[in-house]
Amino acid sequence: MSKKKDTFINMVVSLLAITIVAGFSLGFVNELTVGPIQKGKIERKINALKLVLPEFDNNPVENVKLIKSDLAKDSVEIYSAEMGSTNVGTAVIGSSEKGFSGLIKIMVGFKPDGSIQNIEVLDQKETPGLGTKMKDDKFIEQFRGKNPSTFNLKPKKDQGEVDALTGATITTRAFGEAAQMAYDIYMKESSTTQSKNE
Repeated sequence: MSKKKDTFINMVVSLLAITIVAGFSLGFVNELTVGPIQKGKIERKINALKLVLPEFDNNPVENVKLIKSDLAKDSVEIYSAEMGSTNVGTAVIGSSEKGFSGLIKIMVGFKPDGSIQNIEVLDQKETPGLGTKMKDDKFIEQFRGKNPSTFNLKPKKDQGEVDALTGATITTRAFGEAAQMAYDIYMKESSTTQSKNE
């Protein structure tokens, strides 16, 4: 009986030791990877900003503005691009939870007149070959140069002006909703900034 008890205690002690070593190892590896992961995220944002905004000479990431909105779960990120001291564009991250596979997150670059410079897809889990075509230039080009105040971002099937992705109308709706959200926040923020400057 005492041999069984000793064996059980040895197993518990061994398991405890393994758990402690594994926990410290995971913590150490996590500490090593946090910096590079964060740096990679920042680089991806800078690259996306360069794709959606006109040429700029400031660092929009340093001056990111986070605002709360009823339209999004998290704070919405707004990046202002400047050349010298003149605003040349603003990028807003828009999102929609209504994609075929959930969240779609895009960065929309706006010119000072409110028209869309470009759009970059940041996050999506849509069906390969169907919904993932939202990243294709052929789809995104129909948004460039358009001002959402006069261009309806919904698919044509919903009385909008966007040619839907074949077999991915739900994705197209969510993409348009994310772009509309970005525009609404951009306009609200622009009017707030303008009224402060007056």
